[in-house]
Amino acid sequence: MSRVAKANIQIPANVQVTLNSTELSLKGPKGSLTKKFNSLVDIKHDDAAKTLSFQPSNKDPKGWAQAGTARAESFNMLKGVTEGFSVTLELVGVGYRAQAAGTKLSLSLGFSHPIDYALPADITAETPNNTTIIIRGINKQQVGQVAAEIRSFRQPEPYKGKGVRYQGEHISLKETKKK
Repeated sequence: MSRVAKANIQIPANVQVTLNSTELSLKGPKGSLTKKFNSLVDIKHDDAAKTLSFQPSNKDPKGWAQAGTARAESFNMLKGVTEGFSVTLELVGVGYRAQAAGTKLSLSLGFSHPIDYALPADITAETPNNTTIIIRGINKQQVGQVAAEIRSFRQPEPYKGKGVRYQGEHISLKETKKK
């Protein structure tokens, strides 16, 4: 039985909720998100109390697991339309640079050519300096996916730690060969 699904979600006053059977739409100050959930989940919206509650729709053993997943994803949607999400990447290495321009991110990562990464429609990137990239958006999954794709161009290597890493990520460095 999912303990996550038993907790109701409080909805702020500046968020509009639209619920059609298994499809939930949230509209807030940052934008709007829509998601279709599993039919095993019964979502209830109490407009007077401003809450969302989640329960399994039948006695299926996977119902509580799906209800917990639906509650977690709904909470992330709510946080996205009110506050938004951001991931910060750091470039470590001599000559590694990034430059954001509109919907493109140009990366110099030690290859013979620069990498031009086209950002998805709802994602923005900014570069406060040459070695820092801040990725922002309202969809948590999409922000994380874009950050993972950028990191995959040059993952941190284990000897010097050069590459693209998440802010605050610890890289365990290997010891070099001794004579």
